[in-house]
Amino acid sequence: MNSFGDREKGFEAKYRVDQENEFKVIARRNRLLGEWAAEQMGLSGDATGPYAKEVVESDFTKPGDDDVVEKVLADFGDKGIAIDEMALRKKMDELRAVAREQLS
Repeated sequence: MNSFGDREKGFEAKYRVDQENEFKVIARRNRLLGEWAAEQMGLSGDATGPYAKEVVESDFTKPGDDDVVEKVLADFGDKGIAIDEMALRKKMDELRAVAREQLS
């Protein structure tokens, strides 16, 4: 019985670590997305960091990526930059891989 409990605790600890790592990857991806989007919108220097932070913080509005997508699409629309949701999500996937690699 004790070894089963130890295994269960081990799985719970691994799950917790995996969830923490995934949170870090998503936050890093969102920061990279914010930096990329800022560049696309012509922001540079001191404006890039705060915009990237806005993108990261926008992820806390709703579960999933929809809130981040909505923010970036709206900001691009305000600047007259044409990008569709599919292209943006593809960029997010690319940046997720970059974020995962950076955090490894």
